[in-house]
Amino acid sequence: MFETKIAIVVREDLATWQKLNVTAFLTSGIVGSNEGLLGERYEDAAGNIYNALVIQPMIVLSADADTLKTIHRRAIEGGARLSLYIEDMFSTGHDAANRAAVGRYMPEALNVVGLALREERKKVDKITKGARMHA
Repeated sequence: MFETKIAIVVREDLATWQKLNVTAFLTSGIVGSNEGLLGERYEDAAGNIYNALVIQPMIVLSADADTLKTIHRRAIEGGARLSLYIEDMFSTGHDAANRAAVGRYMPEALNVVGLALREERKKVDKITKGARMHA
């Protein structure tokens, strides 16, 4: 049992490709911001080497736009370290453009389509209250 929990929350009305894209980007933010989160490389019986994976489970949740906005607010107010994806980022083509898109908005005006966090288990549960397991 881990003391922390990783949760990814995506807006439920996104197209499937968008949900997958958002989840992939948010996961990279969690992995890149948490040293020691990657395990060892994998090796099959033939000696083929595969990339290391995250050492702890992640949950993927979904929420409507209003609930996601509330979750974002709770996370900010609670001092959680977040990975963030906003709707504008679907039309950008690179990291600098993504950062510029986020930088144009005050927190309450961000059109959040997904976020991810890794914090103490109870804190994650409190922040993500109202989201459901993604189906």
